Amino acid sequence: MEQREPCAGPVPGRCSHFVQRKKRYCKMIVGEGKKFCGEHAENGEEQSSRIRIPCPLDPKHTVYEDQLQKHLKKCNSREKPPPVYYVRDVNSGAVAADTSQEQVSLNSLSKEDLRRLTDTLVQVTAGVDPPLPDKKLCHPALNEALNDPANGDSASKHLKQQGSILGHLERLGLLGQSRCFVEFGAGRGKLSHWVNIATEDAENVQFLLVERATTRFKVDGKQRKSTFERLHIDIQHLCLDRVPSLVQKQLPVIGIGKHLCGAGTDMALRCLVHNYFNPEGEPQSKRSRTDAEQSVSLEPTNHCSVDGIVIALCCHHRCDWQHYVGKGFFEKLGLGQQEFGLFQRMSSWATCGTRRPSQVENSSGKVNFEDIEHDLDQKNNDCNEESAQGLQLSVEKREHLGRLCKLLIDRGRVDYLERMGYKASLEYYTEPEVSLENVILTAVPQLHKANS
Repeated sequence: MEQREPCAGPVPGRCSHFVQRKKRYCKMIVGEGKKFCGEHAENGEEQSSRIRIPCPLDPKHTVYEDQLQKHLKKCNSREKPPPVYYVRDVNSGAVAADTSQEQVSLNSLSKEDLRRLTDTLVQVTAGVDPPLPDKKLCHPALNEALNDPANGDSASKHLKQQGSILGHLERLGLLGQSRCFVEFGAGRGKLSHWVNIATEDAENVQFLLVERATTRFKVDGKQRKSTFERLHIDIQHLCLDRVPSLVQKQLPVIGIGKHLCGAGTDMALRCLVHNYFNPEGEPQSKRSRTDAEQSVSLEPTNHCSVDGIVIALCCHHRCDWQHYVGKGFFEKLGLGQQEFGLFQRMSSWATCGTRRPSQVENSSGKVNFEDIEHDLDQKNNDCNEESAQGLQLSVEKREHLGRLCKLLIDRGRVDYLERMGYKASLEYYTEPEVSLENVILTAVPQLHKANS
């Protein structure tokens, strides 16, 4: 990247303090006759009898001590009242019956125990169908972007995945008018952006972008025709039936996501199919007082219909037994929380050691934010390299076992959706050269007439 040259001097009417970290002068407006803003007055020439102290809500900024109480009422870091669609732990799932059960690490298993575990994995997945092949689709909405010569390698991979997701939405007949697309783990909102382009001729299309983190370089602010709304909330606490715009418009919902990480997928599925008031989707596990109260109090009067789900899966090593929707599937196979925890961590074997950090600068030396987002998708922060305890497994064998773990976890999700009245499937939506996390979960109501 090009190095930024320091400014020649402060902008008139702005602070004269030079911010070394940013290699420029502070841009805060100063009072009449002053050279420095309040934040930097003590660092400059101006001294005052008034004392500035770190803000107790966020010590990254300071405030005059005699104005502290006034500042706390308007500080951007103050705790804000939750939105009306916030219901604590509404999508968390049932609490495990034995909460005292300790998690067993792979390293603590003997060679014999680990061999029995891998044998069990192979046995229970022997009759499980793998994801459907040859489902690598595309959509004409991305043709121009895919052929842009300015794309970096990782940006092209990113676009290919989004094109395939849109292709699956079209195949299932989900790209139409009068829909509300809910993107879980939306990030910058690029997937919704392309869905918006693909439905530009459709009327009455709305987008809800669910993202708990503050996101830079968002693209939803650039949209004009469709309605884009961001919900700054953890999926764990999101009650869709209480989102005012959704309640008002009563649009059928399409749940979408690209590389929705680990437990985020399970909570999104529960959020979409409203398992919190229909606990039959869960095994008979101990439910907390909060769960019991919510199952009664949250039965909606304006139940929003979910016409489809298309989610590219990711990071099974970050799944959690409490949040997992496929407990019943595991229990039918004679498996439980301990086996789930081991298979969950073994799933990282499918991708560990094979990822390579992408370059985020293109040939012109400028940062491509498409590349950054793709790189974040590919990065496995919690990937653990727990050993195979002397089993001397080859890289190919470890990867195979890791994929079986992913398949088992995903099949539990399919089983859950089928019990909740959906026709669900797993499909390879892109090549492993494009993304190692190349499986997509699709679901439509059983009576839905999808295109073949």
